[in-house]
Amino acid sequence: MPRVKVSHADNASTGSSGPDLPVSPQAKASAGAQVTKQGQTSSPKASVQAPSVGYNPAPDPFQTRAPAEPAVTTYPAPAAGDGLTTSGYNLSRWAEDWSRMRYAKNRRDWLDRLKFLPLNPAQTIYLTLSGEMRLRLNQTSNPNLKKGPLQRQDIMRLVGGADLHVTRYFRAFGELAHGGISGPNIGVPAASMRNKLLLQQYFAEANVPLSGVHLGARYGRQEFTDGANLMTSQRDNNTLRFVLNGTRFWVRGKIIRGDFFDFRYTSLGRGGARDDVIDRGIRFSGGTGGLVIPHDFLGKSKLYLDPFVWRLRNRRAVWGGAPARENRMYYGMRLWGDVQRLTIDWVGNYQDGHYDGRTIAAWQFFLAQTWRLGAQPTAPRIGFHVDYASGGGAYGKGTLRSALAPFGNNIYYSYQLFLTPTNLVALAPNVTVSPIESLRLTLEHQFAWKASLNDAVYRANGSAFAGTQNTKAYRVAQSTRAQAVWTWTPRLSFTGRYEHLQAGPALTRAGYTSSDFVAGWANYRF
Repeated sequence: MPRVKVSHADNASTGSSGPDLPVSPQAKASAGAQVTKQGQTSSPKASVQAPSVGYNPAPDPFQTRAPAEPAVTTYPAPAAGDGLTTSGYNLSRWAEDWSRMRYAKNRRDWLDRLKFLPLNPAQTIYLTLSGEMRLRLNQTSNPNLKKGPLQRQDIMRLVGGADLHVTRYFRAFGELAHGGISGPNIGVPAASMRNKLLLQQYFAEANVPLSGVHLGARYGRQEFTDGANLMTSQRDNNTLRFVLNGTRFWVRGKIIRGDFFDFRYTSLGRGGARDDVIDRGIRFSGGTGGLVIPHDFLGKSKLYLDPFVWRLRNRRAVWGGAPARENRMYYGMRLWGDVQRLTIDWVGNYQDGHYDGRTIAAWQFFLAQTWRLGAQPTAPRIGFHVDYASGGGAYGKGTLRSALAPFGNNIYYSYQLFLTPTNLVALAPNVTVSPIESLRLTLEHQFAWKASLNDAVYRANGSAFAGTQNTKAYRVAQSTRAQAVWTWTPRLSFTGRYEHLQAGPALTRAGYTSSDFVAGWANYRF
């Protein structure tokens, strides 16, 4: 079974388990105030916003990349590679800035007090505490696309974190996580789904803000998302997030930036914190740049151009045979942002290198675009994404043309984790509406084909559906997907998902069948 075996894999079960943001990007973030990592706000109401129902727009459930909202004095925070901050909150909790909570007028309750705990009279040393609880239920028919009894997953995530700031120059961050899962017909859950205790993140960071440029470095276990969401993601869909171990260094000016890194993967156990260790067999390194395109380009626009050069080395990659060493290079470019009501996210990359002495030559293109039908942020949006990931050679002895994303969004093509950008062509129109400000509904229909007839269909964890390399059919599946997100307050949200996957001949000729998936969860964070 050809696969790229990684130690911190996607959810190995059929149900997804978190609010990873799937499918197409949208225009600007909804009306809620955004707080940048530098403490600036994109709305004058951000520092006094109360956690009420009426002023908390739903996060965009189909937004896979941060919208374009540049800051004023440094590189635009949502484009700096640390993710999107909305109403003060970020998926990566260390990217949040709660320094405004030093002032009593900005605090609404005792939880706000926990966001700024001064440790010296000058309040230049302070502690920020964070936490999250997520309760979720997944139900899947025909698990793994094989006829059989329903699978139900009852899932719980608990996370607690502490962020120690020592003046503006130094910080230390730590985060503990617990993942639990139970239910009928779940098999043996992956360690990213069931883990008694994980030291999920721990790092030290130094920052040097200079005139016109900001320097920084971070060392330790950390989340990394400086790239297109289909290439690099925290994989919030899993109960426990995807983390790496190593060093990250950045240089950020007002219109240009550079981000350089050298990481090892994490091998998760299911017990206490001591069995989650560095995986020395997989190394990810390289650099990502960024350029702010002038705002008068194409009329009124907020666009960014991000070139990248990465290297992924895996001592036990598997393609159609026994594990072997792979050294894969990525040379790519990303153009993304807003042009008036149009939002685009276009990514292309070429991959070369060697696998078991064989040459690698692969391509990926991800083109997502949406159009907002009205002037208001909550206006309906229509869009589509079209994607290509090359395949071929996995079962031969010549050039390997099977493309691979290092650790991208694992539910972008299937909530059930049944597709990934390897040997894949996908086309998906979608529509998003917000009947009220805090509720967002999205519907998508996706068509999926093989890129190469003689290669397999691959799951989100990189493993192949056995036998699909021999089905002599291009049509993989059609999928109808719906998602609803209701943000009751900035801290509390509810999400529901449904997917029907209609298997095509590329799957059915190998003995696979169609499947339905339903999920719902409540998420509380502070």
